Amino acid sequence: MKSTMDTVKDKIDAPDKAKVLFKCNEVISWLDVNQLAEKEKFVDKQKELEAICNPIVTKLYQSGGAPGGFPDAGGAESNPSDGTGPTTEEVD
Repeated sequence: MKSTMDTVKDKIDAPDKAKVLFKCNEVISWLDVNQLAEKEKFVDKQKELEAICNPIVTKLYQSGGAPGGFPDAGGAESNPSDGTGPTTEEVD
């Protein structure tokens, strides 16, 4: 997430970027001192991070600002007309 924020730094709002970076640093600090924690604690921390990051990343993809664009959003044809692609047969 931290490297993604660097990659999209010009396409994301400063408050959103700061929020993600703050939470990433918080979770990394927690991981540094809790390496022997129970699995459930790690899962909880992951969910906390996802709760902050997922809406921001979703907004980034919806605005078309994500690296590589949004998959299958008006890109190349999935079945080229030159006959080299898969075909569909009707089945009763």
